[in-house]
Amino acid sequence: MDTGAERSGHEPFFTQERSFYRMLFSMLVMVALQNLVAYSVNMIDNIMLGKYSQTALSGAATVNQIFFLVQQVSIALCDALVILASQYYGQGRMTPVRKVTGLALKAGFACGLFFSVLCALFPASVLGIFTRDEAIVGEGTAYMRILLFTFPLFILTSMLLAALRCVGTVKIAFYVSVASLLVNASVNYTLIFGRFGFPRMGIRGAAVGTLIARALEFVIVLGYVRWKDQRLRLFSENFLSSSRELAGDFVRVAVPVLLAGVLWAVSVPMQTAILGHLPGPDASDAIAANSVAMTFYQYLKVVVSAMASASAVVMGQSVGRGDLRRIHSDARTLSVIDVGIGLVLAFLLFVLRGPLLAQYSLTQNALRLADQIIIVMCFVMVGMAYQMPVCNGVLRGSGDTTFTMVLNLVSVWLIVMPLSFLCAFVWRLPVPAVVLAIQSDQIFKGIPVFLRVRSGRWIRHLTRDRE
Repeated sequence: MDTGAERSGHEPFFTQERSFYRMLFSMLVMVALQNLVAYSVNMIDNIMLGKYSQTALSGAATVNQIFFLVQQVSIALCDALVILASQYYGQGRMTPVRKVTGLALKAGFACGLFFSVLCALFPASVLGIFTRDEAIVGEGTAYMRILLFTFPLFILTSMLLAALRCVGTVKIAFYVSVASLLVNASVNYTLIFGRFGFPRMGIRGAAVGTLIARALEFVIVLGYVRWKDQRLRLFSENFLSSSRELAGDFVRVAVPVLLAGVLWAVSVPMQTAILGHLPGPDASDAIAANSVAMTFYQYLKVVVSAMASASAVVMGQSVGRGDLRRIHSDARTLSVIDVGIGLVLAFLLFVLRGPLLAQYSLTQNALRLADQIIIVMCFVMVGMAYQMPVCNGVLRGSGDTTFTMVLNLVSVWLIVMPLSFLCAFVWRLPVPAVVLAIQSDQIFKGIPVFLRVRSGRWIRHLTRDRE
């Protein structure tokens, strides 16, 4: 239901209540740390495989485009869970919080199983979408045959952590990620290079390390929710049963969020495919260079993702409580913080690019391209750090789920994809220019996001008086 809330004439430009900042920054720090450590699982694969072989690195990078789709589906379902459950939690109603969690878990498991079966039946065909290099496809197929078992585990773990985040429990995610990182690093080192008497497995060793790490994450989180947690108390009732009305509410929230995520996520592997099919000798180097550059970019992006997650919970709880007088000042405050975060992250990316690139054993051309792509991504970082938390945190967290879907459809499919194709195959621009075209939506999406916030037409009550 649209509240049509209006601004108070005496409302301050920035939020002045200390509780807002305490909740925001405590959640931001813990979620950022968790995301940082969790992303390091993939970072370790990249660094160790980069030292092992450029072909293995490119093979894993190609498979990670599939995992990226899985990750985006997981994020979309988690966002839908947070949007709806946070409003109920803001009202102090735990039964619908648990039932929405059950709905998200069932949907997440079905999606993870779908991706696993698809990759198991058609591994070479799926990888062939992204590259024509037979050596890369061969390495990627060996990697994916093991990694596909992680898809359902990853989504279910993400669902449970999102439900805990709705009720303010965030530390467990950080501890689980640390344990996963240590296990993954140890297994990777042992199996990729054949240490301590184990066979030298190369890319398959990296996949085994990731599988063990994901399984450990799931077991720990499930055990915590079942026996330790005192806030969510998921198993205190039959959370897998739900009313038709609540299921309908979840679907109405999840469908636009999922479509927005899928529309954007599908475009990203296609953009990687553009790099993999570039004419001339740069195609193979472009894949490796883009993989390295995106690894650094994604590593810093975890802070922005954490800001979006924290913003969604803060805004959702406020809407659930009916705290509408302050919600516009909250949105302005978050927007300014987002721009500041973007500037800091862009500076760090620029300064650290040299030492980070030194960790990779790539060709000189690939290293040169990676350096140029990273400089491009410094500018992209500022735009992304504003539009993503405001769009996915402020607007979506307040119940405005349709706007992101429409924005992604128009910006990615009607602007970015045609522009990227023209830059790569018609105008034949240099690789960094093609990457800029591919990432341009992160910059220009800020304009419609800013105008949407200014309009004030984005606050929605999504809860029911009865479950």
